[in-house]
Formats: sequence, structure tokens, C-alpha cells
Amino acid sequence: MRIGVMVGGHTSRLTVDGFIEAGRDLEARGFDTMWIPHVFGHDAITLAALIGRETSRIELGTAVVPTYPRHPTAIAQQALSAGAAADGRFTLGIGLSHPPVIERMIGLSYARRASHMREYMAVLGPILRGEPVQFEGDEYRVDMQVAVEDFRPVPVILAALGEKMLEIAGRESDGTILWMTGFRAIEEHVVPKLRAAAEAAGRPEPRTIAGMHVALTNEPDIANAQMEKMLEQYRMMPSYKANIDREGSMTPADFALIGDEKALDAQLDRLRDIGVTDLDANILETEEGGRKRTLDYLQSRLDGRG
Repeated sequence: MRIGVMVGGHTSRLTVDGFIEAGRDLEARGFDTMWIPHVFGHDAITLAALIGRETSRIELGTAVVPTYPRHPTAIAQQALSAGAAADGRFTLGIGLSHPPVIERMIGLSYARRASHMREYMAVLGPILRGEPVQFEGDEYRVDMQVAVEDFRPVPVILAALGEKMLEIAGRESDGTILWMTGFRAIEEHVVPKLRAAAEAAGRPEPRTIAGMHVALTNEPDIANAQMEKMLEQYRMMPSYKANIDREGSMTPADFALIGDEKALDAQLDRLRDIGVTDLDANILETEEGGRKRTLDYLQSRLDGRG
């Protein structure tokens, strides 16, 4: 199982230089991937391109860029530019986002979600593979090719939680990236449906990237309390509610990696055993020095991972 770290987010105060420094540090530590959220600050694809110029090995991925605000040809050009800048180490993570963002904040329609994503991938996929695209649908009508001299193929992953989106992710993309999805839902819902769709389409086994909060601590009460609040908030969002309910629990330990080294060892092993290919670790800072301690622990797991 590959181990990556999320850098940034709603409460991030990082500058561009701060993101670049974080990328250098994660690469020096040997992490596989740096995942960059796309929220209400810096543009995640641009950051990946900039970090790609200052690193040489680490994969750089977005987690995730909303599709509705950007035409698929526009995001394809930007992604191919980032892929060239990072010398083939960029992975584009995209998703639908949520009605409050798309409808209320941006003023666009959030309707026809599955058909929107199918059309989006029909346009985006060929361009990211360096192919011309000819497509006529209800939402997009495209006849063009993007020619990038220093072309590098860009893998694309979808934020997929429900059955229809998991089917699209398995058939049309390189996998899925998850958020606020627990162990049981991953094992019984996400992995089997994603793999079945990929197999039916004759595609390689897809990546299942688990975005999970992680805190190495001998006093887990603070981290558990943080997770309980987040679970309550995310359960009010329909796209997350179904998978939270699938867990049959609101216990933080079912959704996050929290505890001492022994507890985290067991949780990481369980993720690997249920079919997770990548961990996207969002580190919870629950005590002074907690982030560094958790990073050091995850770094120590790089050599012994399965």
C-alpha cells in the first residue's frame, strides 16, 4: 500500500512557498504522494505544477478539483501542463463537489450528476491520453485535440462514493479517492463495485485511495472528539451520509487512524487487507509536536508496508 500525505485544506495558511517546501520535505522523507486539496484558496493543479518543478520523484495529485466550474477541455490543458512540469508525476483527481458549493456559491446547476460525469470523462479521458476527441452529448460537444510538445499521460481518478459514480470510476478512470468513508464501507461497498466495473470494462485493477485522518497519540480523546464533530457535520451532506450510514457506526475508530503505534499498525494493515491501494493521510494536530510525530511514524512504515 502506497502512503501519501494531504497538504492544505480549509484551514491551511500555507503560501505557495510553503506548499513547495512541504513537497520537498515529503519527497525527502520518501512518501509516495503529496495530495493537494482544491478548496477556497490556491488552485491545486497550479500548485502541483510548481511543486513538480522543485521535486524529482514524488507523485503529485489533486484531491479533488470540481468538474462543474471548468470545461473538460480547459482542465485537460491545465492537467497536461502540470503533467509536463512534473515530468509525468501528476495525477488529476476530480469530483462533483456538493450542492452548496456548486449551486449556492457558484450559481451553477448540480443536476444530472452521473450523466454529467460520463460526458465529462468522454471528453477529458482521450485528451489526457494524448488522443483527439470527437463527442456530442447533451452537455458537451467537442471536436479537438490538445497538442503538448512535452506530453506526459495524466492519470485521472474520481471522487466516487455512490454506486453510479463508482461504476463510472471503474469503467472510465484509474480509480477513486475517498473521504469520510470507513473501513466497512470500503471493504463491502467501494472496493467490490469499483473492481467489478473496471473488470467489466477490461481495465487494469483500479486504485482505491483512502483519504483518512491520522493522529499518532497516547491520548486519543482530543482526536476522537474532533472526528465526532466532523462525522456529525459530514453526515448532513447526502453524498457522505450514505457511506457513513453503511458503517453502522459513528465511532471515530471506524473512520480514522487514531492511537499509539500499535493501534495505527493494525489500522494500516487492515486498510491494505481490505483492498486499499493508497493512503491519503490528513494529519490531525491534536497536541504540540503531534504532526511531526505522526509524519515520523508514517515515514517509518514506508519500508515495512505490504
